[in-house]
Amino acid sequence: MTRLLTPDELEAHLREMGATRYHRLHPFHRMLHGGTCSKGQVQAWALNRYYYQAMIPIKDATLIARCPDRELRRAWRQRLEDHDGSPGGEGGIERWLRLTEGLGLDREDVVSTRLLLPGTRYAVEAYVHFVRDRSLLEAVASALTELFSPQIISERLAGMLANYDYVTPETMAYFQKRPPQAQRDADFVLDYVKTHARTPEQQQAVIGALSFKLDVLWSMLDALHHAYVSPGLIPPGAFVPAPGDG
Repeated sequence: MTRLLTPDELEAHLREMGATRYHRLHPFHRMLHGGTCSKGQVQAWALNRYYYQAMIPIKDATLIARCPDRELRRAWRQRLEDHDGSPGGEGGIERWLRLTEGLGLDREDVVSTRLLLPGTRYAVEAYVHFVRDRSLLEAVASALTELFSPQIISERLAGMLANYDYVTPETMAYFQKRPPQAQRDADFVLDYVKTHARTPEQQQAVIGALSFKLDVLWSMLDALHHAYVSPGLIPPGAFVPAPGDG
């Protein structure tokens, strides 16, 4: 990039990336939301996605720990409470465990992460390391995928409740709670990068950070599709659906 984009041009470029590369377009998500996944495939998705959910507050705490900006720290720490919960109140991680239990998975199996796909573990940990090691602007910008989450959440709620008789509104509590949090976080991150990316190089770093995060989310679904759809090669030690669950 050789020309400094206006803030609105930068936003338009970021939104175009989401429109063409966000993981709602992945074939596995089309199966999941369209009702063509077996129960075992749905379980595998929820179990593997748990690791991403569980590592989000660790990623966020890493960002806060290296941030000299008090205002940014103050805004970002709300994310820890959203996921970890507060005294007397559950957070997103607990609501995700409610999803996995509602799907018939054992809580200890999920929390231990011992049944993860290697591709899931590597992708999630790469994201945490990115936030730890790259510039603060890039670390913040990697959360820009929240711009695109409202649509995937609405598709997931409607599709899974309509197509799987073992999925209930109580099971899907995470997705009912998350949209306003995601919208708040997305608005903050977008404003931050539009304000702080003041050179072509900084704008390219923001674009690169979003590209990396889109790749992380896509690669997680690639791993699921390879193991549980086609060619169906489940790595040794990973979750294996019960007979009859696909």
